[in-house]
Amino acid sequence: MTGAENSPSGGIGDLMAGLPPLLLGTYTPKIDAKGRMALPAKFRSQLGQGLVMARGQERCVYLLPFDEFRRIAGQIQRTSVGNKAAREYLRVFLSGAVDQQPDKQGRVLVPQMLRDYANLGSDVVVIGVGTRAEIWNKDAWESYLNDKEQGYSDIADDVLPEVEF
Repeated sequence: MTGAENSPSGGIGDLMAGLPPLLLGTYTPKIDAKGRMALPAKFRSQLGQGLVMARGQERCVYLLPFDEFRRIAGQIQRTSVGNKAAREYLRVFLSGAVDQQPDKQGRVLVPQMLRDYANLGSDVVVIGVGTRAEIWNKDAWESYLNDKEQGYSDIADDVLPEVEF
């Protein structure tokens, strides 16, 4: 018998229950002629019950689990009444948001409006960014990553002052 069998919990699944998704990694699916993209297999269990696509920062498309989308939208809405910048952000964010249900093959339709916004052709990159994923134009991602990797070490102390590796 292993230690896991003697454990009162069911293992890693129980540890992860109730926690927000942790989307990690870099994937290179294709967008087909109908605008469909297969979700990375590792994301399907976390995004597979449904997700929201929305305009992201730096001209990418956010993929958000429903609960994470509701949390973010709720936070923005609470500040938007008296804050002009928050109202404007909320308008752009929500007007470009589309809920999606993956098909049996794990594909989602990336709406034309979002493909245009992020300049997405058939070659895309999907990255996990913790509680969300992002879809990038492949060339734009490579350029962004190349540009940002130069300062990656330099900014670590400013962004992560309390984290030790």
